[in-house]
Amino acid sequence: MLKPEKSLETSTAVEFADATTIQEDLSRSKAGGYVPLTADEKRQSRALNRKLDLFVLPICVLIYLLNGLDRSNLGNAQTAGFTKDLGIPADTINTASSLFFCTFVPFQPISVAVGKRLGQARWLAIISTGWGILTLAHAFVKTKGQVIAVRLLIGIFEAGFYPTCVSYLSTFYPRFDLAYRIALFYGSYAVAGAFGGLIAYGTFHIKGALYSWQYLFIIEGSLTLIVACITPFWLSAGPKDAWFLNEHDREYAEHRMVLDSAANRDSTYKLTKRDLVEGVLDWKLWGVLWCNILASIAPQGFTIFFPLVVKGLGYSGATANLMTVPPYLVGTIVLLCVAKSSDHFHERTIHILSGISVVVIGLILDIVLPLSNVHARYGGLVVLLAGTFVAAPITVAWLAGNTPEPGKRTFILGLNGWGNLGGIIGSELYNPRYGPDYRFPLKVTAGLIGVAWLGYAAYHFELRLVNRWKAGKVARMTLEEIEDERVNDVRYADRKYTFVYSL
Repeated sequence: MLKPEKSLETSTAVEFADATTIQEDLSRSKAGGYVPLTADEKRQSRALNRKLDLFVLPICVLIYLLNGLDRSNLGNAQTAGFTKDLGIPADTINTASSLFFCTFVPFQPISVAVGKRLGQARWLAIISTGWGILTLAHAFVKTKGQVIAVRLLIGIFEAGFYPTCVSYLSTFYPRFDLAYRIALFYGSYAVAGAFGGLIAYGTFHIKGALYSWQYLFIIEGSLTLIVACITPFWLSAGPKDAWFLNEHDREYAEHRMVLDSAANRDSTYKLTKRDLVEGVLDWKLWGVLWCNILASIAPQGFTIFFPLVVKGLGYSGATANLMTVPPYLVGTIVLLCVAKSSDHFHERTIHILSGISVVVIGLILDIVLPLSNVHARYGGLVVLLAGTFVAAPITVAWLAGNTPEPGKRTFILGLNGWGNLGGIIGSELYNPRYGPDYRFPLKVTAGLIGVAWLGYAAYHFELRLVNRWKAGKVARMTLEEIEDERVNDVRYADRKYTFVYSL
């Protein structure tokens, strides 16, 4: 008779300890998630991450690298006389780039929802095939209308790639292993700038029957199509279907994601009506989206025209593309270091604000330095690019970690893709009429990104206040009510009083 009584006491003590931990975590805004505790569990988690880093991450990184090439190649082509050879206005590049975002942005949540239904790995292959074909089509356009039409279509196919791929990665990696992987993934967009400059430099020296920019589009489009053909055979639907994991690893991989998100296993592969409704009504998305839009002016808008800005410093067409390489490499290295630190310290806000601060410093340098001081202004561009890529991927990791239900998380990441509206602003800002110094667009960009800095800081305190409000709710609940709150579906995902928002 004593044994059951002791067991009951032990169970009650554990429940009380859990309830106390939840209250403390909420009051201190200490986010949960899967964190291996024992030495054996840590070793197992690291071993699994290494396998994922070897078999899942590289193909995602490679596709996004090609996505970045296909996104930014208009700027490279323009340095080789793209519009001049076609006999169309120079501002066609700006118009086409702006209209690209007119399909790219609104189709993001639609595309990511379709991908969730069809299977994300399969969908990534389909859409990358589409934009690969359209990249090839750039080589054969003849008129301004055709350039715009191709960019509108390529926007539709590229729309769902980034949120779908991030959502796909979030089904494999726990939240505090995710930012660094997203940074590796997103960093390929930065590397695309450098790699695109190298490819452009090489292709612009080809002597043949075609214009040099035509070879650029043909090479980059062909590379995309080759990788797209491999993708559906390489990527699995999820951890439980991973061909490169043994049965024990599959079970552990799926189990740790359930612990990380406190979600039902089946929800990883579903997108329900409630996910869509909850996503549209999610206050934390709309609270940070406008900040993401403003912060994205630099990576989404400025980088497209970066070769033209460098050319404005006095470098020639081919050399201008080559000179874009070092700033992009610096930007990638800084991004990876900041993301690694963000995961290690379980912190997002300070890391985002640090990146934005570096961007503002770089912008100020390029505004105040005279155009004649070419080397100093180029140094300012290096500083600018050093912080440019930090905010977007850490914001995505932040949102993903604060949205535990996989279905809702997928849709939220699709809506967050509207942050690419910053690309429209950037496309219109960096107009040839503001060259060669581009001081006016640099000033506007600095002001808008400064506002984004203030927005992210305010968002941090908003999440902290919500955590404290939840802590007050939990403090007045009984052990039974806390446990019921954790398992019932009255409040969904992060809206539960027991869920702690990470800061």
